[in-house]
Amino acid sequence: MSKILIELHYLPSIAYFSAIYSVDEIHIASKGRFEKRTYLNRSTILTANGPLDMSVPVFGANKRIPIQEVKIDYHEKWMNNHWRAIQSAYGKSPFFDFYSEEFKAILYSEASHLFDLNKSLLTMCLKFLQIDKPVFWAESYENMGKPDLIDMRGVIHPRKPISELQWFAPKSYQQIFGSNFVSNLNILDLLFCTGPEALEVLKRSVVSSLNK
Repeated sequence: MSKILIELHYLPSIAYFSAIYSVDEIHIASKGRFEKRTYLNRSTILTANGPLDMSVPVFGANKRIPIQEVKIDYHEKWMNNHWRAIQSAYGKSPFFDFYSEEFKAILYSEASHLFDLNKSLLTMCLKFLQIDKPVFWAESYENMGKPDLIDMRGVIHPRKPISELQWFAPKSYQQIFGSNFVSNLNILDLLFCTGPEALEVLKRSVVSSLNK
């Protein structure tokens, strides 16, 4: 039985979901320190002007505090900015109306901690993708060093090119903007553009074992 150990990302990428689709069990790392400029609080969508990074503002980003203790900063209404950008980018996509309201409700729920926001979004994404696999919230990793455990912490990172993910070859699909396919955006791009075909795209994007 294959298992993956991975951190919680904010609206994770297609590579992230391709990885967890490929295993039998999903173990979410709930220990460790928050790091800036990672996908923990950053996500990328495709707009008329090209890819756009969206970041959730947090308190204490420079202090490397424990992941579960990172609080979201609501002094600025970032949810309005994120949702306007998402609506502008995908409002005319084939499946926007089918999925959008539940994502909007989570974004506007004003979760106090980043971990809780990301957990709710992950749960919703798994539901829409119909990925029905056990999810465990791993607080201790010392006894998890087994041959069937794939440690993906830090592997999917904004500063690491997709080419380093040797198991991942993003399968193209029809996007809203541009004639050239933009790979590995966040999962909203795939869901809003392909709907129930999203899982098949994830499946076809995995070309080898995650251990490679």
